[in-house]
Amino acid sequence: MPVTVGPYGQSQPSCFDRVKMGFMMGFAVGVAAGALFGTFSCLRIGMRGRELMGGVGKTMMQSGGTFGTFMAIGMGIRC
Repeated sequence: MPVTVGPYGQSQPSCFDRVKMGFMMGFAVGVAAGALFGTFSCLRIGMRGRELMGGVGKTMMQSGGTFGTFMAIGMGIRC
């Protein structure tokens, strides 16, 4: 299959590059959402100090990984 060339001579990104970009975009959105929801839920149950930071960080990584995975799968389907 020939490589498609854009209007200025640059080639299109590969499918793997698109999947990586989808994961990174999803991870960024997930981390932001995890920071908001994690902070709210940890404060609501009464966490403070180091416990709060650990709980929020864990929530940020979990939501970032989950949303990034789903975005990567979606970009893989589009390839």
